[in-house]
Amino acid sequence: MDNSILSFALKSVEPPASLGLSTYSPSESKHGFSLDQMHSVMAELCSAVRSALDDERGIAEESLRRATEVLQKMGGSEAAPKEAPVRGGLSPWQIRKVTSHVETNLDRSITNGELAALVRLNPSHFGRAFRNSFGEPPHEYVIRRRVERAQGLMLSTDASLSDIALDCGLADQSHLTRLFRRIVGESPRAWRRARISEPV
Repeated sequence: MDNSILSFALKSVEPPASLGLSTYSPSESKHGFSLDQMHSVMAELCSAVRSALDDERGIAEESLRRATEVLQKMGGSEAAPKEAPVRGGLSPWQIRKVTSHVETNLDRSITNGELAALVRLNPSHFGRAFRNSFGEPPHEYVIRRRVERAQGLMLSTDASLSDIALDCGLADQSHLTRLFRRIVGESPRAWRRARISEPV
């Protein structure tokens, strides 16, 4: 059994604290989570753990991906800002549109113009509004999400760094290494080695 996959799957069972799921009960309707949604998430996570135990990496990864999508629909991505409108920022629907588009297209090039058109703004206005909402320019946000996706792939797969770089929309391994070191503070190889070697 691949312990790194099992560890990643088990860690994924704990939902983000920002969703408030750890203390969820049917009476807490203010969260707006339905029992069907909770059931769907738990089914996917159980499937991921079961597949990891059976060494079925591809199935485990797909189950985790589906569970993540459901969680994001329920409470929004942790990477996204709060949906309270920010003065001069993007509206809640624009934030959801942009973050969803970025998450589903991290394996290819994403331009500011493309994101601006998605929410019906000109690039200049979009850049200012995005920075006001997220606290960083669109380009930096996309880079950070690529690095965070690379981290997930390094923990959940045995793929080479060059393959992971391509899966995250980066040119090559050196491109990944340069961005990873800038954002995380160490090389992807060292980061991966330190975490894969930790006891499960």
